[in-house]
Amino acid sequence: MAQHTTNLHLVSDSTGETLNSIARATLTRFEAPHVIQHRWFLVRSRFQLEQVLEGIQAEPGPVMFTLADKSLRHSLEEFAGRLGVTTLSVLDPVLELLQKEIGEAAKEKRAAQHVLDADYFRRIDAMHYVLAHDDGQGVAGIQEADVCLVGVSRSSKTPTCFYLANRGIKAANVPIVPGAALPDILDHPPCPVIGLTIEVGALIEIRRHRLKLIGAGGVRQDTNDYVDLDSVKAEILAARRLCTSHGWPVIDVTRRSIEETAATVLQLMEAWHARSTKASAAAPA
Repeated sequence: MAQHTTNLHLVSDSTGETLNSIARATLTRFEAPHVIQHRWFLVRSRFQLEQVLEGIQAEPGPVMFTLADKSLRHSLEEFAGRLGVTTLSVLDPVLELLQKEIGEAAKEKRAAQHVLDADYFRRIDAMHYVLAHDDGQGVAGIQEADVCLVGVSRSSKTPTCFYLANRGIKAANVPIVPGAALPDILDHPPCPVIGLTIEVGALIEIRRHRLKLIGAGGVRQDTNDYVDLDSVKAEILAARRLCTSHGWPVIDVTRRSIEETAATVLQLMEAWHARSTKASAAAPA
């Protein structure tokens, strides 16, 4: 029996990040859904909306949207209604809840989360910081870090740091290399230090893929410590022991997405700051 195909239209007057996240989170709840996503972003004029309406008419399907402009929103809902297509303004339930609790009407403001405010520049600053302090670079700058990630090579330190930077977090990362000492600053770190670890098999696969990408596929992998099973096992074990000896928490990233790893890092950061605040309060004046 042929599988039913659903056209899902995502319409936003901004970058579409909210709609993308909601669609991704909800579609994973279905068993192999055959959904074609049509993305219509930065829709801010009548002309742009007309193109969207033509697309919906050509391939009808439910519409999820975030449009602050009442005129554009009304035209979209009216057109979809004539086609018999369902529409959903995904932010309405949240706005209604908050308006009721706060006691204030929300303003009609498109792309409000992308204004060039202090938070925006904090994220840019954090991104520059990650670039300057990736893979053990700029060790002295760890003094300014919000968090420092440590782990063996290819344990997702860098992508996690960049994800955190997008949240305004200055994240440094330092590799744990067999036979090499960690920077002295980590003996008394000014910020939370968190270890990242990964299962042996998964790490070897990632490293083999890395070798191929950089043109080192010709190296005899059975004699290369970088991908040798026993060597990698010993490397991961030594890294775990190092983190334990320093009292640093460790996150196993094997089956975690970067987003999940970053969320756990943020939780551990909050716990670290809570302990620090409690210790400072308990210290004699």
